[in-house]
Amino acid sequence: MSQDTTLTIKRSITVRAVVTPSWKEEAERELSNAVSASDQQLSQLEQEGQQVIDDVRRQSANPLDPRVQDQVAQVQQQVAAKRSELEEQKRNLLQQQAQIRELEFDEIVEQGQIESFCDLKVGDNLIEKMQVAVVVKDGVVQAIEKE
Repeated sequence: MSQDTTLTIKRSITVRAVVTPSWKEEAERELSNAVSASDQQLSQLEQEGQQVIDDVRRQSANPLDPRVQDQVAQVQQQVAAKRSELEEQKRNLLQQQAQIRELEFDEIVEQGQIESFCDLKVGDNLIEKMQVAVVVKDGVVQAIEKE
């Protein structure tokens, strides 16, 4: 490769948001929707788990047979494990919601990552090229920063 060769690389860019009333409102709405979805998933899990248990017992000639009891216990264990997972997700969402309520206006928070491409050539500082952040306020880019 020669000195004037350019290479295009993909990089992750940190997106930072300025906390505004509309940003806070939108973030809380998204989290509330996610909490509601978790509640629906929990309810659906309980219904489906009970349905499977009822089906196992109904299909058996002897519901008290130890094999049937083992199947029921396995289903109950699976439901309990999934319930714990969903409850943990819900706790995390509620914790995030509480954190958002505590944010001050004009505070800057990390909102996520996006990917972009950039050109790289001999003599460039790779670290500088990779460490870029975008600051947005209500969706409008306010700054492009080196981290």
